[in-house]
Parts: sequence; C-alpha cells; structure tokens
Amino acid sequence: MANPDRPLRLGTRASPLALAQAHMVRDALIVAHGWSDEAVEIMPTVATGDRIQDRALAEVGGKALWTKELDAALLSGDIDFAVHSMKDVETERSSKLAIAAMLPRADVRDRLVGAASFDALPHGAAFGTSAPRRRAQVLRLRPDLRVILLRGNVQTRLSKLAGGEVDATLLASAGLERLGMHETGTCLPTHLLLPAPAQGAVGIETLSDNARVGSWLAAINHQATFACVMAERALLAGLSGDCRSPVAALAIMDGGKICLNAEIYSADGGQVERGTAEFIVGNAAPYELGIAMMARADSAIRAVFSS
Repeated sequence: MANPDRPLRLGTRASPLALAQAHMVRDALIVAHGWSDEAVEIMPTVATGDRIQDRALAEVGGKALWTKELDAALLSGDIDFAVHSMKDVETERSSKLAIAAMLPRADVRDRLVGAASFDALPHGAAFGTSAPRRRAQVLRLRPDLRVILLRGNVQTRLSKLAGGEVDATLLASAGLERLGMHETGTCLPTHLLLPAPAQGAVGIETLSDNARVGSWLAAINHQATFACVMAERALLAGLSGDCRSPVAALAIMDGGKICLNAEIYSADGGQVERGTAEFIVGNAAPYELGIAMMARADSAIRAVFSS
C-alpha cells in the first residue's frame, strides 16, 4: 500500500518506555500496510504526571494526568493518533475520542525488584510504590513493611532503589521487557499478586469520527487483548474506580468466553473483596460484577472508592 499523503503524527509521552511503545505501534503499522519508515512521525510530549514526582497522583487530582496533553493534541488536530499504556487511561473518556486498537498484550505480571521474595525482606523494610493497588497488596502480604512513595519512570525508580532510598519495589514485567531489562527482578504469579486492570496492554486512540485513521489502526488491533482489556475497564466503571483505585483484575480469553478475576482492597490491604465472572465478548457482566463487588464490600473498602 502506498504511504499516506502526509506523515501520520503519532503522539506519545516522552518517557523511555512510552517512546519504546510508540515505536512498537509505528513498526506494526508499517508492517501491516507496507509503508516506509517515514509514513509515521513520532511526536513526544511531557505529560503532567511525568512532571510531578514528589507527590502521589491522587493528591493532585489524579485523573487524566497521563493523557490530557495527548487528548488536547488529538482534539486540536496536532496529532492523528496517540499511544497509551492502557492501565494509565482513565475509565471515562470523551465521546470525541475512541480507543481504536491495542497491540498484543505482554506479560501481565509484576516483578519484585530488590529482593528474591517478599519473605526475604527484613522486618520493617522500606518498600517503594506509588500505586494504591500495589500498596494494599504489599501490606496484605507483609503488614510490617514501611510503604514509601516512589514515583518516576522505570529508570528513575531503579536509580532510587540502587541509591538505597527503598529496599524493594514492584515494576510491571511488560515495561521492563519493552526496555530490554529481561533479567531485572523476579516475576510474581498472578495468584499471589493480581495485576492492575489493563496491565501490559498498549492502546492507540484517535478521534471517533476519523474513519480513515480508524481503519488503518484496525489492521493492527489484537482482538483478544482488546476484548479482555475492555472487560477490565468495564469492571472499573462498575466500581466507579479509576487508575488510582486499589483494584486488581485480569481477564483471560478461554475459547469463546472471557474469564475475569477481580479484587478490591482497603487502603491498608486489611480488607479484600473478590469476584469472578465468565461471559461472552460484549456482555455487561464485568460492569455488573463491579457493582456487585462494591455492594458487598467492607466499609473500609467503600471508603477508599468514595474519597
């Protein structure tokens, strides 16, 4: 296929991981359509969430801190589509924007970095994370640990770990692999640490009414990943949660059905509510599961989601 009549502008955050993911999207489009390398131009921008390093994102509003600059660029026509780590995309999106495609999902697991296992950490060790989900899960496993705010991109967090600011941390296996850090940390099984909704998934968003770009992106959409991640996002909607909520969820395609496992926590991990559902693609079951889980959750869990 001939190149588009002008280079397509792909918006991305400027972090090393985000740029690696943008190159994955560009390469997938070039292969799918037989375009030259010049057909897609990568346009980095610094997101608000990347600028703020000294506070938990919940303290500064949380919502859209990873996406608002890219959203504005899409809506103004400065870019044609944007690449996102799907676990960072807020649950409610503008109707003018559409998640048009997702690449095949990578390893969904977390890796423990700084110790061989949770049992190997000394009593009262400093554990670094900024994610409410990871904080709750870590404290549930080891209530004696001191959880310390650890923000920044992968390289920044590894540097702080190496500098002794914390004794251990958790990082997404998918991000480490995309950065070529295949030997960093120890992968933890999902039955021990269920991942964040949409972890390991890269999504591409464009304007809802841009049928031309939407058709190009459809060619690289991995349907099983798309269906599973959208189910996890529907669960979040049912919980009235977002990427800052202490929620863990994993949907897996099994034949013609999706199997969804989910957990929600109190802030300290002392309380957990679990739920499962099995359904066909497009069913409302994930949303309904979220509502049901919240309805039966302990008050300490409900308090986190209402704050």
